[in-house]
Amino acid sequence: MHGSSPAPLQSSASQGLKGRLRVPGDKSISHRSLLLGAIAVGETRASGLLEGEDVVNTAKAVQALGAQVKRTDDGVWHVQGVGVSGLMSPKGDLDFGNSGTGVRLALGLMASTPLTARCIGDASLSGRPMGRVTVPLSEIGARFETAEGGRLPLTLHGARHPVPITYKLPVASAQVKSAVLLAGLNTPGRTTVIEPVATRDHTERMLKAFGADISIENKADGRHITITGQRELTAQIIDVPADPSSAAFPIVAALIAPGSDITIENVMLNETRTGLITTLIEMGGDITIENKRLAGGEEVGDLRVRSSKLTGIKVPAGRAPSMIDEYPALAVAASFAQGVTHMAGLDELRVKESDRLAAVEAGLNANGVTTRSGPDWLEVEGGKVQGGGLVATHLDHRIAMSFLVMGLASLKPVRVDDGAMIATSFPNFSGLMNGLGCRIEPLS
Repeated sequence: MHGSSPAPLQSSASQGLKGRLRVPGDKSISHRSLLLGAIAVGETRASGLLEGEDVVNTAKAVQALGAQVKRTDDGVWHVQGVGVSGLMSPKGDLDFGNSGTGVRLALGLMASTPLTARCIGDASLSGRPMGRVTVPLSEIGARFETAEGGRLPLTLHGARHPVPITYKLPVASAQVKSAVLLAGLNTPGRTTVIEPVATRDHTERMLKAFGADISIENKADGRHITITGQRELTAQIIDVPADPSSAAFPIVAALIAPGSDITIENVMLNETRTGLITTLIEMGGDITIENKRLAGGEEVGDLRVRSSKLTGIKVPAGRAPSMIDEYPALAVAASFAQGVTHMAGLDELRVKESDRLAAVEAGLNANGVTTRSGPDWLEVEGGKVQGGGLVATHLDHRIAMSFLVMGLASLKPVRVDDGAMIATSFPNFSGLMNGLGCRIEPLS
């Protein structure tokens, strides 16, 4: 995506969305399948992997570190692992594009192995702070040379003699927790992460599936997750469920576009990821879960969504970790709800692909929606949405998709200044949505 020219898009009022669709595979599971497959013994096979740029960049990175990665014509990805201590220094830079998850988890994976790697990313990723992972990884014994402000480009010198640590997360972050746990895999002894607030637990679930020696205890000060290092992992066969963060867009589209009735298949229902579904149901959204089942240690199901009259609510701050990526889509839904929706606990949105909170508020205001906000909260006054605005996406895929959904039910079309970066997480977004009856088209 580096250097790609902007691709502005417009969405217009649509109704009667109908059909079944499967959104791309879960991004969190896709990254972790490749990273753990790279250090397992044997061949890991992953089907349903999200083939967006973020995940493809992770695949290229683990290949550069010594794992063998290939995709066969049936869409299955094969990763031949090198064992927990087998990663090697890459010959060139590791380019993570737009992916904060990819780079932060890879830094953890590499930190306890004596290799040197230089990590780079696009303009958006290069503006994001890496200190939250380099601080604990330095305690384990890794060294880092970074650009000003602890940012990319960043050179990692992995620890020759890694030491186990007990690390209490200063902020709720699944990425930081995962980076420390992955570093613990090649560290002797017991590495412990204490999280005062539970965050998404895909790393723990997948480590367990790969055979890691991992234990989880709930104590007074939070969840204690302990990994005993230097045990080999065993390759796995993984069917990646659909990403609930990507499902957010067709869910909200069907709720706000009159006369809609759609089914989204095989969506991951891990309770650390379903905050948006819970919230939309509380607002009056007609969402039912069908065909609930287990796949690869994760609960999945099909979501049937029908257009609904929504009402504004207070969304509890404690729910933020289970829906942190879905607030832009929720803010759009709130614009069409009767009354005021208040969202709290949003400080993490200030350090996403963009200052996502400011970008959401600016996009809402550009389309005639009244808002109020503070450092970590946003309030949206709902009702009829005028639309007609041009939204600045700031290279943020979720801002682009959220406001394209807004245009499906606003009085005038909504334009976004760039949709090129949507491919990082949701390839063929416009095609899949238009297949349901949406009107999303390029602006000439």
